[in-house]
Amino acid sequence: MGVEIINVRNIDEYVEELSDLLIKVVHDGASIGFLPPLKKDDADAYWRSCTAPEIIFLAAKIEGKIAGTVQLHLCTKPNGTHRAEVAKLMTHPSHRQKGIARHLMNEIEKRAKQEGRTLLVLDTREGDPSNLLYQSIGYIEAGRIPNFAQSETGTLDTTILYYKNI
Repeated sequence: MGVEIINVRNIDEYVEELSDLLIKVVHDGASIGFLPPLKKDDADAYWRSCTAPEIIFLAAKIEGKIAGTVQLHLCTKPNGTHRAEVAKLMTHPSHRQKGIARHLMNEIEKRAKQEGRTLLVLDTREGDPSNLLYQSIGYIEAGRIPNFAQSETGTLDTTILYYKNI
């Protein structure tokens, strides 16, 4: 299985695949800012909003198809040009446990360094498998915020904040 990492610049070229990915991971229970049922029009609109110059958007392709994504949101505040937020790391359910998320994280960290960023931050829901990934690649828990994100059942979940000096 060869993984190709691409820098997504033309959203329209990939919007169908990206929306399919987002809908599948949301319906699979991922806590990435959306609740099921996620409509295709809403997914399309989200992806089309990811074109700001301060967003670095990478996708992993396997056999020509998008299997995962990650974003790096560069801080543009004068006192924050050394940091960035990692966002929307997701892997298609049929490609999980194949190292794609780890590969995407390695690549986004390289890009962060190229942009002169030395501090990365991210958050993820308590109990999600992504916690183990982030810890295994050197992210340090900075704290927890209870009642941060609503689940599809209406419960409020805790999020864990992580950081990494690179």
